[in-house]
Amino acid sequence: MPSRRAGSAAMSYRPFLLMTGTARRTELWRLIIGLCLIVLVAFALPQGIFAVISILVPAETSRAFLTGLQQGDTPATLLVLLLAMGTLGIGTIAATQLIHHRRARSLFGPLPMAVRQFVRVFLAVGLLYLVIGALPPWDMVQDLQPGLTLGPWLALLPLTLAALLIQTGSEELLFRGYLQSQLAARLPHPAVWLIAPSALFALGHWTPATYGGNAWLVMAWAFAFGLAAADLTARSGTLGPAIALHMLNNLVAIALISPQGTMSGLALYQLPFGAGDEEAIRALLPLDLASIGLSWLAARIALRA
Repeated sequence: MPSRRAGSAAMSYRPFLLMTGTARRTELWRLIIGLCLIVLVAFALPQGIFAVISILVPAETSRAFLTGLQQGDTPATLLVLLLAMGTLGIGTIAATQLIHHRRARSLFGPLPMAVRQFVRVFLAVGLLYLVIGALPPWDMVQDLQPGLTLGPWLALLPLTLAALLIQTGSEELLFRGYLQSQLAARLPHPAVWLIAPSALFALGHWTPATYGGNAWLVMAWAFAFGLAAADLTARSGTLGPAIALHMLNNLVAIALISPQGTMSGLALYQLPFGAGDEEAIRALLPLDLASIGLSWLAARIALRA
């Protein structure tokens, strides 16, 4: 039975060869150096940009703006935070080319296929969210607080979508495109390259200052999301489905309905509580976890169509 299950997994993940087949210089020590380079770029580049801002902008204004970046509770600060995540993508591209001598575009899989799969999954999961939003109970809808008014929200929507695409695309490029495919080229057992990148992805969501006692639950949620994205990447052979799933999840959580306070600057509506309300967040997380499972299933169906 174990060998039969392993064979079934190998067949399901056969398309992943489109990404692992382009991996170069797969030694684990190179991967570690590559990750260190990515962290360095992702830390140093924003610091350099913020230093330039502090020089060019009056001290009081720049200090207030940089302080606001810690909250992301205005459109400008949240857009900057999302765009700053693009440094992960820049670092990943640098590590791919400098450490592994691999073409960066190969991390996406075949680009035309990736775009087609992105569109199919985005439409399928988007339809799922619309259906879920239309179902009762509606008492939570009545409790929603207004965020941005409709006019400014619509005006900012193109920028919001672009920023979310950069943010989610950069994270998927790192965790699923780079880390997962390089690991899979070296260590072929799926348990390794499904779990390890998802665990690091979850670790990146460890924010006890924001979520308090729920920080471990948020990490578990992120780990489950990482597994779903990793599975879709291996089944499809491109990053398209994972980026679509990630972008739609963040679109709902950041641009449509967000908790109050941190990361709420672009939301059309806000929940009647903030991320620090442990009881309310704890009650919401199982619903979010269920939505990951349903979204993963909708993506699987869309890819088979």
